[in-house]
This record gives sequence, C-alpha cells and structure tokens, in this order.
Amino acid sequence: MRAARLIKMVLLLQSRPSMTAAELARELEVSERTVTRDAQALSEAGVPVYADRGRAGGYRLVGGYRTRLTGLARGEAEALFLSGVPTALREMGWEDAASAARLKVSAALLPSLRDASRTAAQRFHLDAPDWFREPRTPELLPAVADAVWDDRRVTARYRRGEAEAVRELEPYGLVLKAGVWYLCARAAGPGACSGSGAFRVYRVDRFTSVEAAGERFERDGGFDLPGFWEERAEQFARSILRAEVVVRLSGEGVRRLVHAVGPVPAREALASAGAPDGRGWVTVTVPVESEQVAHTQLTALGPEVEVLAPQALRERFARDAARLGALYHS
Repeated sequence: MRAARLIKMVLLLQSRPSMTAAELARELEVSERTVTRDAQALSEAGVPVYADRGRAGGYRLVGGYRTRLTGLARGEAEALFLSGVPTALREMGWEDAASAARLKVSAALLPSLRDASRTAAQRFHLDAPDWFREPRTPELLPAVADAVWDDRRVTARYRRGEAEAVRELEPYGLVLKAGVWYLCARAAGPGACSGSGAFRVYRVDRFTSVEAAGERFERDGGFDLPGFWEERAEQFARSILRAEVVVRLSGEGVRRLVHAVGPVPAREALASAGAPDGRGWVTVTVPVESEQVAHTQLTALGPEVEVLAPQALRERFARDAARLGALYHS
C-alpha cells in the first residue's frame, strides 16, 4: 500500500543521514524506479527529500526535517497499536488515548493521505465476541488493564465457585478470547521477589476487587504472551478431555466433526482413524469431557455418526433415534 510505504520512507530517511536508492528499495521491498517516483511524490507534497547524484549519492531529508509522529505520548502510542480492536480499547478505558493518537498521526500525514484512517475503518473491522453471547464488560477490567500497562503489583480477591481467595499478583498481560477477558499473571507475595511465582490464568470477571500496590515489578524479559496463551489454551483443552467414545463417521461427519467437538478432540480423533469401509465410513476414537457432553456434541452430527462405545452412550442414542422415529411417523 503506497500510503504506508511513503510514511516508512520518510521515517527511514529521518533515522539516517542518507540512503541510496538500492538501500531504500531493499527496505521498502520495491524497485529503485518506484523509490524515485515515491521521492518525487514526497517532494511535491512538501517533504524536503533531496537526491544527491553520483556513485556516493543517495536520498536525504534537508534541513533537519522531522515528522510530527514523535509528538505521541507513550500511552497514546501503546493504544494506537490496539486501535484495530475498538471494543477492547473501550472496555479497558483506553478509547480516548487511541483517539488522540489517531488525530496526531492524521495531522502528520500528507494531505492526500489524511483520510487513510477512515477508509481503512470502512474496509476492516474486528468483532471479537462469540456469536449468540451477550458481551459483558467486567467491572474491574479498566483497573486490571491499568496495572498491566504500568507493571504494578495488585492485591486481588478472586472468586472460585462459592469461595473467594486473596491473591498477590504481578499482572503480565490481558487476553480477549471469544468475548471473555483473561489475565495472565504471576503469583507474588510479601516475601516473594519478582519472578518467584508461576504464571497462571485468571478470568477477569471473577475478580471481586483489585487494588494496585505502590511498587512496580520487574517484568521477565523472556515472557511471551502469545506463546504462553497458546500453550495454556492447548493444555486446558486437553485437561478437560477425561473420557473417550468410539464412533463411526460418514464423509460428511468427518467434515463436521471439528464444529461438533472442537479442534483438539477432532484432530486427535481423525489421527486415530482407520481405513474407510465399503460405504466410506471411518471408525475413530474421540476424546471427550464426559459422556453427557459427548451426547450433546455428537447429537449435532445427526445421522452422520454412529456411536459404538461405550455401550451406555450407544443405548442413549438408540433411544433418541426411536423417539425421533416415533415423532416423524406418528
């Protein structure tokens, strides 16, 4: 996209005394001819790009020219990187900071590019919550988000069932998964030093109180939030699969299995599949949370699945089939 490329070209020249056409072409992943045209466009728009001719020549900005992007405050810059998730920004209380950041960026752009934010917003939108679920913003999310931004320890009360527990936490990061907010944090305590506890995941809507402490903690530079979340999500998906059912699936059942039971059980089930029989059906072993959950999930496959084991679940599906037959033949 040319708008982004022109901005990057200005920032590259702003960060270095001079760059050759070949260097710019390599950084921008375009041809040297495109670099020449872009430099001309910037010059015509008022950006003082000057070309030195000759073997040692190159492009540079004249007169110490600087863009106004450096006028961003830290909080505005951080919020700007999340501006593609407007609902999340609003829920965390960062909507105003993001709005201010976007205004500053717009003011720094070339006049011909200042509608870029509007045109992009009309073409791309991220809707994070899951279907058929009323999104609810946890009341304490802004307080938790502030602590995450500020690397500040918190004392939190966390609800588990009917009981509550007090936790001293170092809040490392927030994750929005299918409309539910989770905090990735490390346990701390009065006698604990930074980095002494294990990382855990907490649902933000289960916090009943959050109080920021006066001191900040030192972040573990090796902590990778996306990697940590991916690993824990996989562990959680596997941890609840405490039972197995054996089923036969038609070709359509194979295609729809992931929608019925989820990606982790479906992947493991299909890995166990034998050769198709004469009708094209395959036998697989599906890891499930329980027989009750399996009944609910596999019912969605209708006549594309036959339960073979356990016998109690097979008999339950047989009773369902009999009842359906009675309904439709009455």
